[in-house]
Amino acid sequence: MKIERTGNQEPTVGGAGANGFSLDATDLAILALLQENCKQPLAEIGKRVGLSAPSVTERIHKLEDAGVIQGYCAVIDARALGRDVTAFIGVEIEHPGAFDVFEKEISQIADVLECHHVTGQHTLMLKAKARNTEALERLIATLRSVPGVQRTETVVVLSSYLERSGVAIDLDREALPRRGRKSGKRSRDERRAQ
Repeated sequence: MKIERTGNQEPTVGGAGANGFSLDATDLAILALLQENCKQPLAEIGKRVGLSAPSVTERIHKLEDAGVIQGYCAVIDARALGRDVTAFIGVEIEHPGAFDVFEKEISQIADVLECHHVTGQHTLMLKAKARNTEALERLIATLRSVPGVQRTETVVVLSSYLERSGVAIDLDREALPRRGRKSGKRSRDERRAQ
């Protein structure tokens, strides 16, 4: 399967994208490995996808330049930092003109981790992590004070079964192209196997 980028930078399945950038099976495998552990050596990634470390580096730079890879981060246990309360906050905005003001305001609030425009009874859905219920209550009061907010509804998380930060990548590792050795020499692993 080939996934290609269109002019609006959204991945699509099919022919060549408007900007000519496409993701092949090796790119997808590299992305999956980086999501698994972005600190692993490039030589290890190369070994697993059949490329040299410099070739992996080149592909990663192309993926970064195309905006497929948007950054790298550590996944941190929020509770270890005292952020014990997770909540989803539905926000109803009274007029579309109030979006810009609201988005500007919440981008300044560190406890708000995500903001999504959604269907249903709410206009926006926020994910927040706060130190305790008092801090969550202050956050809700702050949100309600933003011009254009008509109402909010908060759901507090009691426990989390699953929280992923990675994107699902459909990948058939068996379909990856394998490069043969250019010289007649056997690799160290091949010599050990005998």
